[in-house]
Amino acid sequence: MEDIKDIEQTVVINAPIQKVWNHVSTSVGISEWFMPNDFEAIVGHEFHIQSPFGPSPCKVLQIEEPHLISFAWDTDGWIVSFQLKDLGDRTEFTVIHGGWKAPDHIVPKAGEDATIIRDRMNGGWAGIVQKLQKVVEG
Repeated sequence: MEDIKDIEQTVVINAPIQKVWNHVSTSVGISEWFMPNDFEAIVGHEFHIQSPFGPSPCKVLQIEEPHLISFAWDTDGWIVSFQLKDLGDRTEFTVIHGGWKAPDHIVPKAGEDATIIRDRMNGGWAGIVQKLQKVVEG
């Protein structure tokens, strides 16, 4: 059985990289476009994202200001990365949601197959990166 591909959603935001970084590297900034959280941009920091299924425990894995944030999301092996690429007065922002298990793996909190959850979350991330773009370009 083939593994599930990572979700990858990219948007180009009409703002310099530091402005975008400020919206993706702070608890308040992330709350504006994603979900409530107590994130801190410190490697090893444990935090929670308040998801529709309840609080998800997370842990910061990597910080490379202003280009990369990576964190473990929940207890199912997911890794989420925010990647920022400096395009001068614009910034390319990519979210990658990886760490998926076998397609028929049941995601515990949702109680559904990983393939179903991935498809739903792929659409969700597409909307989320567009929301980030609107918030930053405001």
